[in-house]
Amino acid sequence: MKAARIEFRRVSKRYGDVRAVDDVSFVIEPGTLVTLLGPSGCGKTTTLRLIAGLEFATAGDILVGDVEVSALPPAERNVSMVFQSYALFPHMTVLENVAYGVRVSGRSRAESTERARAMLATVGLGGLGDRLPSELSGGQQQRVALARALVLEPAVLLFDEPLSNLDAGLRRHMREEIRDLQQRLGVTVVYVTHDQGEAMAVSDRIIVMHRGVIAQDGTPRELYEGPASAFVAGFMGEANRVQGTLETRDDKTGLVRLGALHVRLAHRDQSIGPVIVAVRPEAILVGPPGGDGLAATVVKAAYLGGVVEYTLTSELGELFAIGHDVAAPFAPGEAVSVTLADHGVVIIPTRG
Repeated sequence: MKAARIEFRRVSKRYGDVRAVDDVSFVIEPGTLVTLLGPSGCGKTTTLRLIAGLEFATAGDILVGDVEVSALPPAERNVSMVFQSYALFPHMTVLENVAYGVRVSGRSRAESTERARAMLATVGLGGLGDRLPSELSGGQQQRVALARALVLEPAVLLFDEPLSNLDAGLRRHMREEIRDLQQRLGVTVVYVTHDQGEAMAVSDRIIVMHRGVIAQDGTPRELYEGPASAFVAGFMGEANRVQGTLETRDDKTGLVRLGALHVRLAHRDQSIGPVIVAVRPEAILVGPPGGDGLAATVVKAAYLGGVVEYTLTSELGELFAIGHDVAAPFAPGEAVSVTLADHGVVIIPTRG
């Protein structure tokens, strides 16, 4: 199974006056797992379908490996897709489902069956080939769909919201299996989801899309710790957006005032004066009143087992915080003091 490079060169897809994908360019290196992430209607699924050949670009070039595939039908792109609904044939056994694509490509029944059995073993379903899809759990059906895609030995494997039909515990298990399999086989994977946690758990890179364009492209850490916009900051996990003042700056960092607090942050090329700062909930340290902290009042406190979620009011506005002291949480109405951790606080760049 030879992994392929994918490249979009100023690709657009229009439906009448609607620009579902608007002048998008990116490169996905062979053997990596890249997630297209964003809210409904952002263009991520359309981008995936453009790679698969299920949609054709209005403008621009799409390359898989060294081949320009923009005008090629799906069967000629060496790409396989795992659909959200799995799309298994209900009247065929698991083995027949996996062997089907190999069989219609012109291979003998014996070879198709042998390759299907080997791939079922690879995804951990070696003893279930004689069952019907209806006799399998959701996670097992997902593995069958994965085996059916992999048995064709594609250069690129595409996933369209593959875990959305599974419960939370099984989603976590399956995303680990998909990532492990991708790394073992070395296949290029493009993965579509709207779940930020899922994207961060499986991806080498994440391409965040918004209104048909790329909002930011980078590693999970780069996007979480250095969002390029307020949209990315809010979409890559929870973020409190607060008004601050950049009071001084040197080559890389600056001193930012946030109410009664002063923090040194990367200035990210922002000028002296007002700035918007993203503060992650886990960066807000809630303690008893007094000291040099920011005075706040607890409005809500929700016990979630391992953590307590707080809603606070302060001179910076309403703040959402996560506390780890579940043995002695603060109660609604209590006065508290807020300080900030040395991570999870970042200036959001503004245009112009």
